[in-house]
Amino acid sequence: MGLLKIDEKKCKKDGICARECPATIIQLPAPAGYPDIVPGGEGMCLVCGHCVAVCPHGALSHERVSIENSPRIRKELMINERQAVQFLRSRRSIRLYQDKPVEKEKIQRLIEVARYAPTGGNTQLVEWLVLSDRSEIHKMAGLTAEWLRRLLQDNPRLAAARPYLSRVVTAWDAGNDSVLRSAPVLLVASAPMEAVNGMVDLTLALSYLDLLAPTMGLGTCWAGLLQGALLASPPIKEALGIPKEHPHHYAIMLGYPKVKHYRLPERKPPKVTFK
Repeated sequence: MGLLKIDEKKCKKDGICARECPATIIQLPAPAGYPDIVPGGEGMCLVCGHCVAVCPHGALSHERVSIENSPRIRKELMINERQAVQFLRSRRSIRLYQDKPVEKEKIQRLIEVARYAPTGGNTQLVEWLVLSDRSEIHKMAGLTAEWLRRLLQDNPRLAAARPYLSRVVTAWDAGNDSVLRSAPVLLVASAPMEAVNGMVDLTLALSYLDLLAPTMGLGTCWAGLLQGALLASPPIKEALGIPKEHPHHYAIMLGYPKVKHYRLPERKPPKVTFK
């Protein structure tokens, strides 16, 4: 049996699936044949599901992307432009969290949805590490604070150029976590070397998760200070548990926000060049 399963009673032979296929491996054999894979095309399939998604008749299924597991897009769930703009603009970095654990089911749901983010070549190689042990998260914040302390001591110019970094260390010494904000959960997305677009892949996945979190009452903040430490210090990366063969990685904090936001702050106008 080939990759494609065609319902001949529904298929209109309109060739939409063949034109849409990114790998150009679907053909309509003459005369007036049904869609099929070109000879040797099975190994070139990206398993993207475009052929299943684009058929308006529900006539095509794929061996690895079945029509049964590809629900229809529901018009009543679609949002308009104004709703989308407010949704995107209302996203905020959360740095104050309630002293409340995040349910494992919600974390799992976030990751399940994040896997639908696009990846280069549809490789889907992003992996996830979830830390919910407060002592482990505190340990990573401490390692980052000490790395930052050494960095500032060795580079006085950096301390002068970015004075807020010194404040992070001062806050840590005073017992306040300005690194990971005492977040109840730390999520790490990573990808192996063979993911040629690994950083883009995991950034998109984290962005999906980041945008979905508020719909579950949760907030997030990208852990930029920790990322700097991970890139500069292999022992810190090892302590976090990121595989050595994963050069691509980024972490994000997660928890229930302590505060609500009521306005949509303005940003600088975009710099755009049309050619």
